[in-house]
Amino acid sequence: MKVNIKQISQITGFSPATVSNALNYKRGVNADTAAKVRRVAQDLGYFEENRITKIKFVVFKRTGDVVEDTPFFPAMITGVEEECRSCGMETLLCYLDRRERNYKEQAKWLLNDKASAVIFLGTEMVDEDMELLRGMTSPFIMVDYWKEDMSFDGILINNADSARMATEYLIGKGHTEIGYLRGSFRIKPFRSRAVGYQTAMNKAGLPIQREYTITLSPTMDGAYADMKAYLSGHPKLPTAFFADNDMIALGAMKAMTECGIRIPEDASIVGFDDLSYSSISNPPLTTLRVPKHEMGRLAVRRLRDIMQDNNQVKVKTQVCTQFIERESVRDMHR
Repeated sequence: MKVNIKQISQITGFSPATVSNALNYKRGVNADTAAKVRRVAQDLGYFEENRITKIKFVVFKRTGDVVEDTPFFPAMITGVEEECRSCGMETLLCYLDRRERNYKEQAKWLLNDKASAVIFLGTEMVDEDMELLRGMTSPFIMVDYWKEDMSFDGILINNADSARMATEYLIGKGHTEIGYLRGSFRIKPFRSRAVGYQTAMNKAGLPIQREYTITLSPTMDGAYADMKAYLSGHPKLPTAFFADNDMIALGAMKAMTECGIRIPEDASIVGFDDLSYSSISNPPLTTLRVPKHEMGRLAVRRLRDIMQDNNQVKVKTQVCTQFIERESVRDMHR
């Protein structure tokens, strides 16, 4: 016999409206009340018949170079966990590594579990990886990746506008030779940041010089090694750089400093992400702060809306960054 809200109301002594709100993870229900309602519902088998109680945060890895060894994504996961906890849902952290032999079987299991909804961190995805999402049955939202047809809900960073703003900041400081520290793994966020950099340069009538675009590994150690090798040829450098992310910026800064290049006197740098150690680098890094924690919470809220309303309309939410001015940029007007 199918369990209904009226039965749970009779057993718990709470009104059907309170029971409904608790089972749908809506705010305004006392935490102890919600816990009791869901415990009784669990014992009666209500969730097996009616509701998803778990959210899987799936981290996709193509190479691991971007999503490993960075404090960016743990902050996002913390936001997911906190929002899930506030509405009585369980969080499961899962990894889907394309390099593993049973990758397709793992994907099928992760994305077709009717007892779970999915937040999918697609930072390292490329378009051909979208094939694994075909036929998916779990409620689903993508974070940090998009496709032009937007056949899924997404939470994104406003990458192009943010990179344009950072480049315009350098131009406003009097820099006319501005290079680009380009991540070697061309994930979609990096491509959008390149567009923002190019837009600002073109708008200002400044040339984009090929020799000032330096391709570096997206890891801090890799960027350091690549920049060190590049500088060994004693190339002419621009007065400023925009970097695809803080990991690249910080690795490059270390290599430049070791080669006698002063920052910001000889070369200015703006990063992207505002990682925790960007404020204590030498000098502290000017960068764009991404609200990582809030992105995680937003993803859970949107996923709950999808589950509750069963709305077929797909929504792309762009999260704005905050410009953080520190000491890695020289004012050329002084």
